[in-house]
Amino acid sequence: MKIIIIGAGISGCAAYLTLRKHLPPPPPSSSPTQDHEYTIYEAYPTTIDTTSDDRPNDEHSTHSATLTIGGGLGVAPNGLRVLERLDEDILRDAVSGGYMVDHSNLKDKHGRVLMRLPSSSTTSSSSRDSDGTTTTPMHLLGTSRHNIWRCLRKRIPDNIIINKRVASVTAHPTHRNTVTFVDGSEPVHADLVIGADGLKSVSKHALFDGDPYPPHYEGLIGIGGFLPTSTLPPTIRPPEPGSMNFCFSGTGFFGYFYATSSPTTSPDRCSAYHISPPGDTLAWWTTYSTPTSSSSTPPNTQDLDMDDVTAQLQDRFSSWTDPLVRHIIRSVQVQTMWPTWTSPPLPTWEREGVVLVGDAAHALPSTSGQGASQALEDVEALGRLVAHEVGIVYQEQQMLGVSGGVEGEKRAIQMACKRYVEMRMPRVRGILDRARGMQNSKRDMGVVGEWVMYWVMWVMGFFPGLLGRQQQEVFDYDLPGDVERVLDGR
Repeated sequence: MKIIIIGAGISGCAAYLTLRKHLPPPPPSSSPTQDHEYTIYEAYPTTIDTTSDDRPNDEHSTHSATLTIGGGLGVAPNGLRVLERLDEDILRDAVSGGYMVDHSNLKDKHGRVLMRLPSSSTTSSSSRDSDGTTTTPMHLLGTSRHNIWRCLRKRIPDNIIINKRVASVTAHPTHRNTVTFVDGSEPVHADLVIGADGLKSVSKHALFDGDPYPPHYEGLIGIGGFLPTSTLPPTIRPPEPGSMNFCFSGTGFFGYFYATSSPTTSPDRCSAYHISPPGDTLAWWTTYSTPTSSSSTPPNTQDLDMDDVTAQLQDRFSSWTDPLVRHIIRSVQVQTMWPTWTSPPLPTWEREGVVLVGDAAHALPSTSGQGASQALEDVEALGRLVAHEVGIVYQEQQMLGVSGGVEGEKRAIQMACKRYVEMRMPRVRGILDRARGMQNSKRDMGVVGEWVMYWVMWVMGFFPGLLGRQQQEVFDYDLPGDVERVLDGR
């Protein structure tokens, strides 16, 4: 079977590793090589140490490393468990390159904590202590997107990834799907095409005639980066260990967290179940309304004077008294900015063996805290379902003693993709619906609106279970069990 993955970001790399783990080999009569053929096409170079700064920031950039504000992100326990099931070494590598977080602080612009929420899973899959008497929950990982991507990418042979921009994908109901390229080179054909090519997905056009579901500009822009904590003046208290901090006001949103653990002082630095002493790297990001927030067109970041953007940023947050935020704002020199895009809900994510994962299927707002985690869930669910359906076909072929053909694999892939959409779409839409309300808290508002927002957060802080219950439902998700439910028809 021939498999093409479009996009070598987090979801594309994870899709390759997941299929390699779960997909059964073809019967001897079907393939003398006893293996499937995999190819990943990526528009930009993807050497191990390539970062988003090495790639152009233009309208065609679809690599996942270019789609996150400042390069920092959080991977929730449900996403970390996907990495753990894929390969425990991947999880350890990812954790050692980031910092575990067990709670989130929601603050006002003066640094006062209005609400505190746990950021840990409560499921029984937690780590059991050495004496066997208690369990330790898995926490949330704060890290850089490049760290997660690198942990996956370094496990993929270089010859699997081809640096080539895809022009189009065509889905065929009875034979292999077709992929063409911008450089005019020979088209290629595949039984399964996985579109992991981000928000402005080319693969998506294979599902719908024209472009009826274009990305939507939210009227928000983001700026972010990393800062050595050693540069903080002694008068400024560093963030609380084990915390991720979200600060709100009528002029925008600001967040920060430790992005690394101390490399020398913690024996549990590779454990997703422990909070280690923090390292020297602080990740920060801010999101706020743009002057063109009423328009569907974002500012052209290529034409902006970043010195002016820096001055505007400092002016926008001039009323904030949180010492750490003030220090970051005063010391930062903006290099680039990211418009906030989301994708409208799609009626389907698959067509005749062309299937979308991650941002190509559902670009969640950053307020969901689930962008990377849902992309990882997508590829595990798809991989398990494809492996199941294809495995049935291979067993039948072996029992009958017949050689395989494209038709049997095609039917199996189509069934798996339909079940994937049936399983994943309700969960992702539920997360999206909850995130949309929080997205509005990042927009400009007057003094009255700001204080109403603070009051609501303060009151909710007395009832953390109300929000925590929804969060735990997301964190404690049993993906393998959900796959079994779908396969059993429940």
